[in-house]
Amino acid sequence: MQRLNNRSESHLSGQVECELDSLGKGSWVNQGYCGSPPPIPRAISTVYNPQPLYPQGSFDSMCKPTTPSPFPTEVKPQETGSGKKRGGCCSFFKGLWGTTLTENTSDNRELFVRTTLRELLVYLVFLVDICLLTYGMTSSNTYYYTKVMTDLFVLTPSGNGVTFQSISSMADFWTYAQGPMLDGLYWTKWYNDQSLQNGDHSFIYYENMLLGVPRMRQIKVMNNSCKVHKDFRNEISGCFDVYNEKKEDEVDFGLVNGTAWQYHNEKEIKGSAHWGLLTTYSGGGYYQDLNRTKEESAEILMEMNNNLWLDHGTRAVFIDFSTYNANINLFCVIRLLVEFPATGGAIPSYQIRTVKLIRYITYWDYFIIGCEMVFCLFILYYIVEEILELRIHGFSYFSSIWNTLDVVVILLAIVAIVFNVFRTIKVDKLLGKLLEQPGIYADFEFLAFWQTQYNNMNAVNLFFAWIKVFKYISFNKTMTQLSSTLGRCAKDIMGFAIMFFIVFFAYAQLGYLLFGTEVNSFSTFVKCIFTQFRIILGDFDYDAIERANRVLGPIYFVTYVFFVFFVLLNMFLAIINDTYSEVKEELSSQKDELQITDIIKQSYMKTFMKLKLKKEKISDVQKVLRSGSNKLEFKDFRETLKELGHADHEISEAFSKFDHDGNQILDQEEQERMKRELEEKRDALCAELNNLGKNYGNESLEKSTMDIDEHGKPSNPLVEQEDFQRVISAPRSKSDRLSRETKLRKLILFTKMDTL
Repeated sequence: MQRLNNRSESHLSGQVECELDSLGKGSWVNQGYCGSPPPIPRAISTVYNPQPLYPQGSFDSMCKPTTPSPFPTEVKPQETGSGKKRGGCCSFFKGLWGTTLTENTSDNRELFVRTTLRELLVYLVFLVDICLLTYGMTSSNTYYYTKVMTDLFVLTPSGNGVTFQSISSMADFWTYAQGPMLDGLYWTKWYNDQSLQNGDHSFIYYENMLLGVPRMRQIKVMNNSCKVHKDFRNEISGCFDVYNEKKEDEVDFGLVNGTAWQYHNEKEIKGSAHWGLLTTYSGGGYYQDLNRTKEESAEILMEMNNNLWLDHGTRAVFIDFSTYNANINLFCVIRLLVEFPATGGAIPSYQIRTVKLIRYITYWDYFIIGCEMVFCLFILYYIVEEILELRIHGFSYFSSIWNTLDVVVILLAIVAIVFNVFRTIKVDKLLGKLLEQPGIYADFEFLAFWQTQYNNMNAVNLFFAWIKVFKYISFNKTMTQLSSTLGRCAKDIMGFAIMFFIVFFAYAQLGYLLFGTEVNSFSTFVKCIFTQFRIILGDFDYDAIERANRVLGPIYFVTYVFFVFFVLLNMFLAIINDTYSEVKEELSSQKDELQITDIIKQSYMKTFMKLKLKKEKISDVQKVLRSGSNKLEFKDFRETLKELGHADHEISEAFSKFDHDGNQILDQEEQERMKRELEEKRDALCAELNNLGKNYGNESLEKSTMDIDEHGKPSNPLVEQEDFQRVISAPRSKSDRLSRETKLRKLILFTKMDTL
């Protein structure tokens, strides 16, 4: 130990000069000696001075002995030990798109945390922007608009009490079409029978303009599309199968003198397929456009009713129309569907899509377009970022679920941008055609459908964007508990899931076969699956099960609840609970790594010490003023402050600021003005220092003399607080500052060697 101390002391002066030569941002790290003896195996890391030392990225450069300076210049990050600068495109991309995947952060925990924090802050701005875009397209008015239209066209009864929801036969359909539907579509008078004075335009509820005219369309199947048993062929002459696109009827029928009686394929009428309750229907069929007045539309419906427009082959009837409310700038695209199954009867359903197709009208809309531009810039930024990461890591980039999620978010965003442009162009074109020909059918169904899918896609994208926040906070061990727990118990859950779903699907097929003919919630196998999930959550209709089967119903229910709810579900929770306990115990036993709070504390301390240095400089100038006479010459002012270690440019700037006449002399009035301003600045700095906290300063100074372990956390103290305070409180002249720094380094170095 003594030999080590003697050898270290002989090279101490060179070591101090080496360290003083590389003062910059951050703490100084002694990577080893400049020459012989060989470098110490372990890095010495100490924060002791408010002035930044050793900039980030300069640790790999070789130091050279030089004359120390009390006012070191800051080394820029792009400077290397050889004095050459790394410029050009690569440095620009690395600085702007630097991430934990593009930076080498494996051996530098502080760089990893800082890079992650920067990524998080940028991503939070992106998240706020995408939230504004998503929520800017929706409002509570959308719900109320949908509700009033539902009340009018779905729940309003006819004179004999038939509503759209209660349609159960073809006769009920015609009663509804000639009653509540016509009354709801055509509003040309006020409630006191005075004219709305809008010509033949209909304004539903006096606020919602009916766009174009409504359209009715039916789809039929061919006769003899199925086979009748030979025993019934004499009594049953026709057979109309359930709907299938291959069995769709395309033959003209009835009056054969209009579109209602002539078949048109999907391409001719620019229709689209529809997913009904029973099956999916094509966009073709026999259609009839109504008129712009109620009377003419009533005559058309009467003619269709009298000539049996609906018959045995009818499988579905669509009623389509659109409205626009200028008060809230929303379109309401309504589709009423009545399905006529092969069993007979009727099954009504409806689809009301309230969408915003015209985007930019109000000031809020123009704010949203600004957010959209920012969103596009963010997407370009993240595209470049992912390309850089993919170029560095290759296909191993996709081994991380977070990287895959990044790609998904970007792709969904690109699709959203493209559709936004397409929707704007398409709406302008459609509205222009509608204004030229107001008597045609306004087909907004296609746009409304894709606008709804666009909204759904944005909702999913926003969900993924929020989940991605975990990517940037996963460096904290508390935040990794969820992912660690799920990752560790994944194999156990997968094995358990096989056993669980064997039992679950066995009960599902049992329920479908036992109750499917009578209970709606068990009428299909898919409904059985969701019904059993609802039973787990306590939502079930036991009476319906018991009525369907008085013996097997209760047995099914009791055994299902026991095995699935009490046994299997609790086993699933036990697996997760045990794994979570193990993960939490391991995390609690791990050593703490450098966290964001540590970086905040370091920044806090730097700010504290910078303010303290400013205060000391003010004290030096005040000292000169107090020792001066009625007239203070610049040369005396300069010599006194240079002895205290201040630079020439600082002295000249402070003097010339108050020497208004430029005679290089401060008279009594100028000195008083300087004293007042210095006192005000000193009071402001004192208040700011007090806000930062007196106790924190002492605590941070004590922590700054701690050794740093392999995880970036302090371990054993190197320097006693009393010795440290004695050294840093030395005089502030140029020579004294150099001596103080030398003493401090000696104290740290010898204490470190003692620990070795």
